[in-house]
Amino acid sequence: MIEEWAARIKLLILDVDGVLTDGHIIMNARGEEIKCFHVRDGHGLRLLMSAGIHVVIITGRKSKTVEHRARDLGIQELYQGVKDKESLVKKLIQHQKVDKEEVCCMGDDLPDLPMFNQVGFSIAVADACPELRTEADFVTRKRGGKGAVREVCELILKAQGKWPNNGIITLPLEE
Repeated sequence: MIEEWAARIKLLILDVDGVLTDGHIIMNARGEEIKCFHVRDGHGLRLLMSAGIHVVIITGRKSKTVEHRARDLGIQELYQGVKDKESLVKKLIQHQKVDKEEVCCMGDDLPDLPMFNQVGFSIAVADACPELRTEADFVTRKRGGKGAVREVCELILKAQGKWPNNGIITLPLEE
């Protein structure tokens, strides 16, 4: 069943803190944020995008660090400071002209729950809040910021027969 859902995905929507990062926010004396991203998550996202899967980031916070990371990965749709994630997901689905069943969303906490109602495949990271894990279609083995996004990228690409072992995807090794 999970592989069938993953095989349909054309759009992946990600939260940031607790999904792409471990949820910790480090601030220096100037109030600038420092976030830690897992390199394999980034490589997985590049593989996913080069296989034709659209990736969007939606976060309730605003951070220059997230802007830099999205730009580094080639993710062109980044929405920060979003209070109503559910409405934005509805608009994205209409704009991308995809069916609800072709959309996957990853989250870790209560603000992500409304997005789950709008997509065909909802995923909680292993260390997500209990309410989100209960509502998710799938819970990763990996924790947020510790390879959970890569796990999902692999799941989708393998379900679609596009994992690099099939010999169809080549990317530069730089990260």
